[in-house]
Amino acid sequence: MSNKRRRWLSAIGAVLAVGGLATTIAVADDGKHKNPFTQILNKLDQIVSKLDSGSGSGNHTLRWDTNHPSASRFVILAAFHNQAVLDKNTGLVWEQAPDATPRHWNEARDHCVGRAVDGTVGWRLPSVIELTSVQDPSLASPFVPTGVFTGIIRYGYWSASTYVGGSTNAWLVGFFDGHVNNSPKIVDVSPPYVWCVRGPMQEHEY
Repeated sequence: MSNKRRRWLSAIGAVLAVGGLATTIAVADDGKHKNPFTQILNKLDQIVSKLDSGSGSGNHTLRWDTNHPSASRFVILAAFHNQAVLDKNTGLVWEQAPDATPRHWNEARDHCVGRAVDGTVGWRLPSVIELTSVQDPSLASPFVPTGVFTGIIRYGYWSASTYVGGSTNAWLVGFFDGHVNNSPKIVDVSPPYVWCVRGPMQEHEY
């Protein structure tokens, strides 16, 4: 091992407390070398600080371990010109106002893939679990706060999940009764509606 590397290894002690983001670094400075670890940690602190300060809502990457009441759970996102809503329970971003056109299942998936909300692409049809997760059973139909979301039709919305009992059907979620059901992917009369979501996905859904 080189003398330079030995000096680095013997000079640097790091303790990271993930929960409090507390960092302790001991560095030997000989006046000639800058410690790259300090630069990295400073940059990480800047990133975390920016994420935690964004719109007062904190850093909400995809997660399912929180249970906020509706009054504090949903955040209308100014970065999308108020056309999208963050669900702090899951980290998913939903259209603030879902599409009002009924569609067959394949058309629903195509619609979300091609969707642009305030010029931002990367939307998709939600899985059945994601679609049920946006509901708050303590609220009256349509089971989401109408002061946050608008245009929620009290009818069924498609999920991207194919029904396990037959590949010609897909799961849908009713926002008139909160029930989860399945329907043929091609519906002759009154097809379900489409509510697009943005966030990580399970590739098998597509």
